[in-house]
Amino acid sequence: MTQPSITIYTTRTCPFCIRAKGLLREKNAQYDEIDVGADPSIRAQMTQRAGGRRTVPQIFIGNRHVGGCDDLFDLDRQGKLDALLAGTAA
Repeated sequence: MTQPSITIYTTRTCPFCIRAKGLLREKNAQYDEIDVGADPSIRAQMTQRAGGRRTVPQIFIGNRHVGGCDDLFDLDRQGKLDALLAGTAA
């Protein structure tokens, strides 16, 4: 099975964005990064897609909204991130 698409909405200097991208790189996960810092319309799209959450990062794996950096690390601690990245999560 192929890896689902991963989208991470970030800003350049956000330390939580940097941590989340680092974890994804450790997992050899390819992701599309969208910088919302310079364009309010892109941040508005992110906020709508994320159910009203305005903070960065906002992470999507496939069609699933994972949430932010802490949410991503929580999935990893629970042993659920690898299956999600592999496209085998329920």
